[in-house]
Amino acid sequence: MVALALLVLPADAKTRRRRTSRAAPPVVQLVWQVETLDGKVLNDKSGETPINPASVVKVATSLWALERLGPDYRFDTYVLSRGQIQPGGVLDGDLLVRGAGDLNFQIENAMLVASALNRVGIRRVTGRLVVDPFFWMGWEGGSSGTQKDPVQRGLVMAGRLRSGLDPRYWRRFDQTTWRRVAAIRGLDAAHPPQVVIEKGLSVETTPVGGNLLLAHQSNALIDVLRKFDCHSTNDIERLDVTAGPPEELETWLTSKIAAAPGAVSLQTSSGLGVNRIAPATIVKILREFRRSSERHGYPIETLLPVAGCEACTVTRAYPRLSYGNNAAAVAAKTGTLTTTDGGAAVLAGFVSTARGELVFCVAAPRSGRYLSAARRAIEDWLMNLITTNGGPVPRACAPPGADLADVRVVTVASDATAKVEAAAAAPAPMGVGSR
Repeated sequence: MVALALLVLPADAKTRRRRTSRAAPPVVQLVWQVETLDGKVLNDKSGETPINPASVVKVATSLWALERLGPDYRFDTYVLSRGQIQPGGVLDGDLLVRGAGDLNFQIENAMLVASALNRVGIRRVTGRLVVDPFFWMGWEGGSSGTQKDPVQRGLVMAGRLRSGLDPRYWRRFDQTTWRRVAAIRGLDAAHPPQVVIEKGLSVETTPVGGNLLLAHQSNALIDVLRKFDCHSTNDIERLDVTAGPPEELETWLTSKIAAAPGAVSLQTSSGLGVNRIAPATIVKILREFRRSSERHGYPIETLLPVAGCEACTVTRAYPRLSYGNNAAAVAAKTGTLTTTDGGAAVLAGFVSTARGELVFCVAAPRSGRYLSAARRAIEDWLMNLITTNGGPVPRACAPPGADLADVRVVTVASDATAKVEAAAAAPAPMGVGSR
């Protein structure tokens, strides 16, 4: 018979084992600033202390672009031929693409360009596909993913464009995208457009020569900004070429909101890297953003995502603000960093309550190791703010944004203007585009 020894722990030892078996929940330290629309401070905690605002910087960038370029600004991309178009749909020469900083040119746009090229009689190019440094396609993830060598970057972009022009390169997702584009534009989904490039890819700083074939115009800037703020896309940094670099934005913004020197410090226009703005200053930026948006004829919901209205970062990161009585009460921009400055979770925007509209910025600095807990703490804080101000008041959800397939693609032979031809004949400097 085998004797079994049982180890009996004292009660206090059992308690110690239970306590050490799971980590204690982190204590989230929040900072914030809450004001009325007319600037009266209602509540703050370290509101004047600069923090890393993460992607909330995109609000400043959107304001900058809206003021400098205007809501109806469009980015023009020109396609030219360097050679003769022969019978049978053959361009005997190179196909040139001159960009002007379109920050949202995707495969849908390449498909529409291919369709337009087919209409002007080009299905095969015996030469190369040549792009300039101002043509971009697809996402790069902002400065963190941008190829620094302009030639290598251009070759990547040219390769993406070639894949978009030629269905032989399409993946299953691209085929689905084509069917959606065809349905929107009334095109034959069973016969996708095709332009075959025979001699590879090239990058030219200023492509020389060429006959203008067509002009591709982006969606209006107001729709582009809404998409980038909704999904917090770091490639908003591409606006640096057209609107101006971060150091210019920093100087302009300081003057615009009458901030003290040094109150705004920007390394990037996306929120990547080391940026510094205090919550109180962020509230001033938000108020100016709202004034600018409304002055141009757009409610703030057109540019800032509304929790519960659409599948944006604010809805995904703060779900308790997106359903029930709280749904549609908050229009805000999220900010998230995982490692820089120890990480951060930030939420800043407007909340509609029974006692009126409030402007707020709340942040959990150095919370990169426990972002989920930080977001829950921010949710709790904002829900308490709503409750103490009489409860939520839903705002109107903005109508759906423009689709990428709703861009303009015009051919010179039919309806492109002398202005378009002149712009395409010149180098693509900062600010080339249409209003």
